[in-house]
Amino acid sequence: MKVLLINGSPHEKGCTYTALAEVAAALEREGIAAEIMHIGGDVPGCRACGACRELGRCVIGDAVNEAAEKAEAADGFVFGAPVHYASPNGSMLGFLDRLFYSAGRTLAFKPGAAVASARRAGTTASLDALIKYFTISNMPVVSSRYWSMVHGCTPEQVREDLEGMQVMRQLGRNMAWLLKSIDAGRRAGILMPETETPVFTSFIR
Repeated sequence: MKVLLINGSPHEKGCTYTALAEVAAALEREGIAAEIMHIGGDVPGCRACGACRELGRCVIGDAVNEAAEKAEAADGFVFGAPVHYASPNGSMLGFLDRLFYSAGRTLAFKPGAAVASARRAGTTASLDALIKYFTISNMPVVSSRYWSMVHGCTPEQVREDLEGMQVMRQLGRNMAWLLKSIDAGRRAGILMPETETPVFTSFIR
């Protein structure tokens, strides 16, 4: 089993990476493979062109399509983002919009977790924004013993956030537990949930 961890920060080895690395280490101690992918700091938002419905991928050839390919082989996901103005940074939101529009089918029914990194505040609002992608996509949401956030201006300061790092480790263990439970259920013959053809209702008459 494997978890794909997405580092949405413009800084490849900054505070968000430090948090995700702690989650990844906990996963690997539980026998789950972990890969951290950095999306870079220049990911444009969705063009709302609808081409992905025909192509099966985003027309913008960047980290989104790379992540979509990796998602095929992944059993779970952790999305990490820094806080900018009490919200996930713009590149991460653009990345998620495009990933879920173009490849949401590859994420469905696979567990997802979110991590937010901030100097001080805005983390709970950011987690709320990140987790909404999961709850509209049939993804079980993995939690920890507290909100999955870390605080600090540098990786060194994040490592000094002892509670935050403990929360990251518990998040990794909880993800591993859920993945193993899903695998055991699959081997016991428990089928995936039945889905219906989506109904779209407009409230404008």
